[in-house]
Amino acid sequence: MLRQILDSQIRWSYAVERRLPPELTTDGYSDFAKRIVPAYLRPGQVVYDVGGGKRPYVTRAQKDSLGLTVVGVDISQSELDQAPAGIYDRTMCSDVSRLRGSEDADLLICLAVLEHVRDVAGAFESIASCLKPGGRALIFVPSRNAPFARLGLIVPEGLKRRVLYYVFPQSRGHQGFPSYYNRCTPGDFAALAARSGLRVEEERLYFVSTYFHALFPAYLLWRLSKQLIYLFSRRAAAETFAMVLSKQSQASSVRTST
Repeated sequence: MLRQILDSQIRWSYAVERRLPPELTTDGYSDFAKRIVPAYLRPGQVVYDVGGGKRPYVTRAQKDSLGLTVVGVDISQSELDQAPAGIYDRTMCSDVSRLRGSEDADLLICLAVLEHVRDVAGAFESIASCLKPGGRALIFVPSRNAPFARLGLIVPEGLKRRVLYYVFPQSRGHQGFPSYYNRCTPGDFAALAARSGLRVEEERLYFVSTYFHALFPAYLLWRLSKQLIYLFSRRAAAETFAMVLSKQSQASSVRTST
């Protein structure tokens, strides 16, 4: 009975969403994975997949067709060991905030990872250490300003996971990890990038999440309040965001500082 009520609430919420303009309803996770990352994949690249674990972004077919060298980085060796056979050319088991790379990456992909990291400033330094000069980091993260993030910071982890897995059973196994959202805002990320020698080439803001869809009155309140914030600050209204960062060469860094 409860499942039927939840499903009906979700249907009503999506009925409203379908009437809104695409700018407000584009899903950031899907846009990042299906549109942003493919636009930067090139033949012969060294690609670091940070936090991919057993579910790497790059497929075996993509790796083989483009001749990629894929480096898997994850805090859990068990997760890395469960990845599809042959997908990683090498692995690095490390907390991303303590990782020190070899400056050999043409491309680094970090998809929904940094919200789970306490030391985000350290993570930016690590990302910079992995990239070669001119290399790019593609980052997607939920915003700390999002209501679901604020709520997630005060709800006990066990309760949060039980509710999440009941309402969205498809999320089991790849969502529900402890989240801190430390400095996870577009402004903070831009500042951290600059401090780490990275330049923001592109910033994309997304204004949709599904956490309130299962309770239609809460969904309406969320969507209306979000639109009010949107009128004054798009960055503050973003539920999630993506950034394309490039590592400056030593020469360009010197020119910038003079």
